[in-house]
Amino acid sequence: MGRESSGGRRRPAAVAATGLAICALAAGCTSSPSGGPTRPTRVHLAAATADPNANCTLIVPANPLTPAGLATPYQLTATNPADGPCNEANIAQSAFVQGAIITQDGQLTLYDPLVIDAGTQPAAPPAMAQVPAGATVGLWFGFNGDNLTLQAANGTDSLAQGNCVNGLNGSIFGQFAHCNAPAFFQTANQQIAANKLQVPPLGMAKDGLPCPTVRDFSLIDQDQSDNVTAQYLALPNGQTAQKNAAAAAAIGNAVNNAVNLANASDNVLLDVFVLPTLGCTPSTRPNGAQDGQATGSLPLNELQAAAFQAAPIALLPLNDPMTLVNNNPSADKTNLFRLGVDQPPLGAAGSDNGDGAAYCNNLFTNPAGIRRVFNAQAIFAAGQTPDAATGTNLFTFLAARANGSFENLNCANFGVANPITLTLDGNGVATAAAIAPAGQPAPAAGGQAAGGQAAPAAGGQGMPAAGGQAAPAAGGQTTPAAGGQTTAQAGGQTAATTAAPPRNGRRQVGMQGRFRNW
Repeated sequence: MGRESSGGRRRPAAVAATGLAICALAAGCTSSPSGGPTRPTRVHLAAATADPNANCTLIVPANPLTPAGLATPYQLTATNPADGPCNEANIAQSAFVQGAIITQDGQLTLYDPLVIDAGTQPAAPPAMAQVPAGATVGLWFGFNGDNLTLQAANGTDSLAQGNCVNGLNGSIFGQFAHCNAPAFFQTANQQIAANKLQVPPLGMAKDGLPCPTVRDFSLIDQDQSDNVTAQYLALPNGQTAQKNAAAAAAIGNAVNNAVNLANASDNVLLDVFVLPTLGCTPSTRPNGAQDGQATGSLPLNELQAAAFQAAPIALLPLNDPMTLVNNNPSADKTNLFRLGVDQPPLGAAGSDNGDGAAYCNNLFTNPAGIRRVFNAQAIFAAGQTPDAATGTNLFTFLAARANGSFENLNCANFGVANPITLTLDGNGVATAAAIAPAGQPAPAAGGQAAGGQAAPAAGGQGMPAAGGQAAPAAGGQTTPAAGGQTTAQAGGQTAATTAAPPRNGRRQVGMQGRFRNW
């Protein structure tokens, strides 16, 4: 499929050779591949490179919706080899495939196909996929780089066979794609209506509000509903395998040195970090690629959100960077993305018109948006950060993520003021955050109270960081939101930053060059 560079967030200068603790289930760790005691796993970051190729191609095998197609590894390669290689074991370039299977009587299971480097073999044969007669299969894709292009395997018409959607007329979404997803959701919704498929209720969170979903304005960012929860094992030699007992047995002692590859996604953020912190439970189903263990997934999250998310409901807006065409809004491309994640088309009954102003206002002004996180700061501050290079805990991470989303959504163009002020340390990590009352902009640098106290939050109350104090940045200065951002320099002086040029219309969301998907 042809491609236009559709939207990539600000690129890192380098990929740090560190790991991020992340687990498949909300309990905080996964079972070992051999079925032994649970233990923490670690996301793999390959050796740092000056500028890893962020544009990769995923070769889709023949008949991808069949048992044989699901069990055939997808192959990752560079879209343009002159830009450098693409290696699945390098977390900055890892691609992921997530599958879901629903039968005519409402039985829903998961199966995550494996991704390997083009021209190589998996470290262990993939598990057999079970697709009962008459079942409907959907596939979703995630990517830790910027732009993932789907390509049919040589001699096949696999993209057509899978009803795959990579974007609109060569303008790709970026990190996301889907195959046969609308048909899957149509079947799932029919089974829900017939009471053959039950979607678990949300439950009540520790802050006294319903547990959030992927359509909750307290969770979404500038490109909601993208990326997946699939995970793989990676060996030091670059080979990959599914996370199951057969793979562990085939790998042998090498499994002790295997690392966990994961897609830093909205879904992982919800299932692994936000829901457990709020005392909530993610929706899970048996995963045939992981010995039938119950795991979360993008389609499960979208089905739950469709069933239970109360107003205001976050649906992809026209200013979502992944749905732009040549940096201009596109109703057709937005609808193609929406249909892949079970969202109604623009203007459909019960839907919206994709208005960017309404989206930005709900995110930054509505109490159900990011203000929910600030109002429950003590709860979120007790949660683990998904990326220690962005925020010191879950609260500061989410604040930094929302702050970056303001720029990526171009909310200032809709007359919305960014209310968030971040306090950064000398490494650019958010150590505290404050939010101004609705309708007021964040205070400028130097506008903090003496002693490093955070600026007043909604309702006029101070929002100190965990421990009660806001940690000052280098020189004791604060960093307000983009669009007037300042950073501390040596000697405590502040100077306006010059934003890095956007890559394909989408800027890196404060991830400090680690993970561009959160």
